[in-house]
Amino acid sequence: MSEWKKTFCALCYHNCGLEIQTQGHRITKVRPDRDHPRTKGYICRKGMKIAHYQDHKERLTHPLKREGDQFVKISWEQAISEISEKLKQVLDKHGPRALAYMGGGGQGCHMEAGFGRTLLTALGSQYHYSALGQELTGLFWINGRAYGRQNLHLMPDLDRAENFLVMGWNGYVSNSGVNRARKRINEFAKDPDKQLIVIDPLLSETAKQANTHLQIRIGTAALFLKSLIAIILQEGWEDNAYIAEHCYGFDRIAPWFKDFDVKSALEICDVAYDTVKEGARIYATSPTAMRTDLGLLMDRQSTMNSYLEMILMAVCGHIGTHGGNVFNGHLMPMGPHSDERDPKTWRTEKTGIPAIMGYFPPNVIPEEILSQKDDRLRAMIISGANPLRSYADTLAYEQAFKELGLLVTIEIAMTETAGLGHYVLPARSAFEKWDATFFSLTFPETYFQLRQPCCEARGEPLEEGDIYTRLADALGLLPEIPESMSQAGRRGDRKDFAAELMKWISQDRKNASLLPFVVAKTLGQGMKSAHLASVWGLLAMYPQHAGDDLVRAGYEVTPFLGDSLFQGLLDHPEGILIGRLDPDSNLEKLRTPDKKIHLYIEEMADWIREIEPDAEKAIINNADFPLVLVAGRHFPYTANSIMRDPAWNEHKTVCTAIMNKKDVNALGIEDGEEAWVTTEASRVRIPVEVSDIAAAGTVTIPHGFGLDYKGQTYGVNVNRLTKNTHRDRLAATPLHRYVPCRVEACKE
Repeated sequence: MSEWKKTFCALCYHNCGLEIQTQGHRITKVRPDRDHPRTKGYICRKGMKIAHYQDHKERLTHPLKREGDQFVKISWEQAISEISEKLKQVLDKHGPRALAYMGGGGQGCHMEAGFGRTLLTALGSQYHYSALGQELTGLFWINGRAYGRQNLHLMPDLDRAENFLVMGWNGYVSNSGVNRARKRINEFAKDPDKQLIVIDPLLSETAKQANTHLQIRIGTAALFLKSLIAIILQEGWEDNAYIAEHCYGFDRIAPWFKDFDVKSALEICDVAYDTVKEGARIYATSPTAMRTDLGLLMDRQSTMNSYLEMILMAVCGHIGTHGGNVFNGHLMPMGPHSDERDPKTWRTEKTGIPAIMGYFPPNVIPEEILSQKDDRLRAMIISGANPLRSYADTLAYEQAFKELGLLVTIEIAMTETAGLGHYVLPARSAFEKWDATFFSLTFPETYFQLRQPCCEARGEPLEEGDIYTRLADALGLLPEIPESMSQAGRRGDRKDFAAELMKWISQDRKNASLLPFVVAKTLGQGMKSAHLASVWGLLAMYPQHAGDDLVRAGYEVTPFLGDSLFQGLLDHPEGILIGRLDPDSNLEKLRTPDKKIHLYIEEMADWIREIEPDAEKAIINNADFPLVLVAGRHFPYTANSIMRDPAWNEHKTVCTAIMNKKDVNALGIEDGEEAWVTTEASRVRIPVEVSDIAAAGTVTIPHGFGLDYKGQTYGVNVNRLTKNTHRDRLAATPLHRYVPCRVEACKE
């Protein structure tokens, strides 16, 4: 019998600890890892099905090149040579703005991002498109203005909270964003001394657990949040001592709420004033943690929702304090701070959207490619992403990608996006390589886990870091590396290599800009892994900025602590503690010049004045599209597009349009019958499922379906119904949780 190997799931950013048994390239058994220091045996249905991700009939094994309508197998040498030559031609003729990179390692493999982004910047481009830009850039932008850095993120401090306020998050089935989410939800819902308050237009699985469910009208989240803040200020429940000590600009925002007509607003939101007032009192006057998600981030007022959320937490003194929301720790931030007011920060040429936390929103890509501007996108490298199913407006993407002069995809499977590429490069799966993620879901402890190779690889797939390093080498980007450093790296002598590396960098600080490639070419040779060598490099630098956190975690800070942490990860594949924050000094993480939370944001002032009852009435009636589509749903049968084989869902019909019984009866449709769902983008035919989850007037279709697998399509691709121009005015986030639609019975 195969031994049990410790690893972690790659299907969502909870990254639960797993133990697996393997045979060759296959995973044969899966169980939760009860020794995992963070998830402690917690697992969901998706993690138990991980074998279907690892082994299926569309796994890629060799580099492929398009010739006409077919792909032919080529060698790695030919692939790297031809791609690098074509990249040079594009850049020489059109400049760096012609090139974009889409990647970031998805939910489980982040080492790819360091190499991909390093290649992009070395070639002079800033166009990094990512799923983070699909969902979170409005929030990141607010973080930058309020806290001083776009990569300062808050998480709920549930260990010390008395209550838990949830808005637009269905953690009971998504299991993401909160460590052991279902257990924590149950803890607050079932403890008589605690409260779980859920604000959601749908009767989600999480809402069904709530002590109080405020079922607001869909699309009114901003109006509701403004009402909640107004009640608190009008009742005098704000934390004035906290505001005076830790906030700046309260005098400028208070007038927005002091005379706000709360009762008229809540009539539009379709919730009772007295119930909302009691919820506001609980939130304002007791330690209450808050968790929000795509129900806010992809709602029709996206960035405004994030702004109001920040104000709500701040005026109640719930930022950086016990039982509220806190800034967490990490080995590596999820991206850089990129303020659009800095002239060095790029904007897209056609749509004028700036980089936020270093990322651009995928929504604008079709327009940027189809633009007639000289600086339009002409070449893309797409790694571990499937925009033809994951991002808004599939039809626009299909049209745009056919106009690219060069499309290179780096993938483990022949996805819909790979099928349009000029070159398809096979990557190793999450369980065939060294890899890690930088998600941090605990406080005050910070944990890190290094995933070790557990399965054999079929064919010739490579780590993404190796692929990018080969491309960088072929493009002539790598500096001359001293032979003494190369020898130390090939020997795997980490101590000697560290000394040689520091000496080399001190001679020319520019050498550090290409560090991932340099470490891969040297130490990576001795370790037989570019990714593993890169992790060593990160840990070598980590003690320089996390010394206090390491001391609190029980470590002695020495010159070789980074290497000791690295060895600890090798010895403990279940992960280790790498830091502990001081809960009593969390607000010291603020990076604003005055170390205060900046409540007033100039760019949001006119927008917030639009959030008034009379103006919001206009969203209720739309003659052409009388219903609202919620495009995307987290539930146990979705895993984006990473799970290709429908066998993982036992071929069940789980991709349905969920509707309220009242709406279905009015349309003359029976439960289980197919219907047409139409939006401004397109229409699809899909089975209808009657469920109390859907509020009257709403339709919910899950994401992650419509995949083409072995000549058959399973389910409906909901992004055929989403328009890329239906997006947030500031950050271009797709408004997937508010897509006007209509539903009609199939007549044939």
